[in-house]
Amino acid sequence: MSKPILQAPLSVNAIRALVIDVTNKANSGHPGMAIGSATILYTLFTKYLVANPEKPDWVNRDRFVLSAGHASALLYSTLHLAGYNITMDDLKAFRQLNSITPGHPEVTDTPGVDATTGPLGQGLAQAVGMALAEEAIRAQHPEVPFFGHYTYCLVGDGCLQEGISQEAISFAGNQKLKKLIVFYDANKVTLDGPLDLSFSEDVKKRFQASGWNVLVVKNGNNVKDLTRKIARARRSKQKPTLIIVSTIIGQGSRKAGTSAVHGSPLGQDDGSYAKGTYNYPYAPFEIPNEVYSEFASTFGERAKKAEKDWADKIANLENSNNRAYKAFMAAFTDNSHELIFDEIPEYTDGFNESTRKTSGTILNMVHNEVPFLMGGSADVASSVMTKISGLSGTDFTPENRGGRNINFGIREAAMAAIQNGMLLHGGLRTYVGTFLVFSDYMKNAIRVAALSKVPAIYLFSHDTVALGEDGPTHQPIEQLAMLRATPNINVWRPADARETATAWKQAILSKETPTALILSRQNLPTLVGSNYQNAKKGGYIISKEDKKLDFTLIATGSEVSLALKAKEELLKDKIDVRVVSLPSMEIFKTQDEDYINEVLGKDYNKRIAIELLSPFGWHEFAKHTFTINRFGLSAPMKDVLESLEYTPEALANKVREILGIKKEVKKELKEDPKKEVKEETKEEPKKETEEETKEVVKEETEKEIKEEIEKEVEVKE
Repeated sequence: MSKPILQAPLSVNAIRALVIDVTNKANSGHPGMAIGSATILYTLFTKYLVANPEKPDWVNRDRFVLSAGHASALLYSTLHLAGYNITMDDLKAFRQLNSITPGHPEVTDTPGVDATTGPLGQGLAQAVGMALAEEAIRAQHPEVPFFGHYTYCLVGDGCLQEGISQEAISFAGNQKLKKLIVFYDANKVTLDGPLDLSFSEDVKKRFQASGWNVLVVKNGNNVKDLTRKIARARRSKQKPTLIIVSTIIGQGSRKAGTSAVHGSPLGQDDGSYAKGTYNYPYAPFEIPNEVYSEFASTFGERAKKAEKDWADKIANLENSNNRAYKAFMAAFTDNSHELIFDEIPEYTDGFNESTRKTSGTILNMVHNEVPFLMGGSADVASSVMTKISGLSGTDFTPENRGGRNINFGIREAAMAAIQNGMLLHGGLRTYVGTFLVFSDYMKNAIRVAALSKVPAIYLFSHDTVALGEDGPTHQPIEQLAMLRATPNINVWRPADARETATAWKQAILSKETPTALILSRQNLPTLVGSNYQNAKKGGYIISKEDKKLDFTLIATGSEVSLALKAKEELLKDKIDVRVVSLPSMEIFKTQDEDYINEVLGKDYNKRIAIELLSPFGWHEFAKHTFTINRFGLSAPMKDVLESLEYTPEALANKVREILGIKKEVKKELKEDPKKEVKEETKEEPKKETEEETKEVVKEETEKEIKEEIEKEVEVKE
């Protein structure tokens, strides 16, 4: 039997008891860490956290992220006691259909939840993003000096083992995010058993080496020590702080300290036993009034005072400096859709430029229009064109918090999650960039962004095997299908500069949906027929058939140009096709059915999808595909495309084959006319029919008789 090292306050035991009741009622959940970390959340909420349960989205609140999202019962129970609109019935509906208390915290579902977490390590990186946002916003709005808060995060062993955690702590240390405070529940147990089976590093030295302060609380039940250590962390002038708290997983249970309490409810018998060790005699889901009173008199009163102080100051700012007030409020209400350029930039037909370069130009335009836009890349700014020029294009550093260009370093996984945290914090619009193939590193964070309904912007360049010499490791195949398969994300693969501008504008207009822009490395001509009004529908006819529709070519990105060239080839054989540009499947599918059929043509069997990537997902629009389903090659672009037989001629031949039409001019004749002549001379004499043979014999007989008569005449003469 495990006994508590110190008798915890009544409110701590109330939290633990609620966790036991909640998980037992659901017959599901993870009570172990939730019980062990109860003292941490109690201390934070009653002693320090500034937030308003009546206004959960108050912009100047402290942020708290439960990175170890499986301990959600701990967060829900604490929020309930702290006065958030989470009722006891909501707790009883833990992990049930349509409840606001799902298995892992979801920012869209539950008041008081600041981030969607569950995939371990994601929450830690999101907390880094929130701390970064706080620093950036204070610098961007110097006339609002009363804005400012702390970001707190609770992690477990699993969070620190995931690779994203090292990327995040390294970035935070380098950026000296001093108002970030992370609690590490060091219970020395994971789901599969004791921690030392898989993890033996010195966490303290690891964080210190990454530029963090590290404080240690040896007894996780010691409220006084926790209180002192949080106070020290809040005084940090240069570094983020990790507070290592030694706890007992599932404290009080007969199985405390083992993996048996990690992910399984204690059950009625063991739950009652654990409550006995807490000296907590109340019935399931019964909370004494003293507990509610303590949270109300500490957390609640602090919230009221802070929010009133904020309201007075913001009202005074509105009266004394209306310009600064409007700028600040505009950032937090995200009116970027009002600031974005009204007119799409003009590009003449034939203008030749890679879409990544066009994207870079438009990004700078948007940067000038939206003063709260900031972002960066995973050390490929010059390749993906994410570098901002001009006065606003300085780097965000510890010495220059007003910089709006972020150098994320080679940390794609953390970069995407940090962006999520920045957006969840509010007050900013953001973008991040890397090569499309490396979106694999970002997949988890992209999925969390879609779940969280944040308008993240991803700039993915080097979009096909056409990037050439870097070879198969850098040439995407399946990544675009992966992005398109993710719910609530709009993927744009523009064919030219006009469509790139369209995609950027739609990305900025988005409020609850992430956007991925898939950009080319090679130059692409601005096409006759492309335009904003049609492109914003996600798909449109860019080149109509001349007379009668024989076939539809559906393409995206650089392959739209290829399809147009194939159309010219097919017209030589009097095959009349239309070319459809489909820059965004997701947006196109939101159009009405009549428009979709009008664009694609009614005959599904006479459509071909053209994309230099995986065919996955294209059969929704076309029976046939002209795609690739293999890895690429290391060679110059021209050689790669010819080797893969990905040319306008090959596409035209594919369409002819589908239609059952043979090309009139033989390929061999075009390549070597002499070869055809030589082959013809080797042909066997044509076999004659029986009638033809009789006719020949008759002609030869008549000729012989005529010749004999002529000879006889000559003799007589």
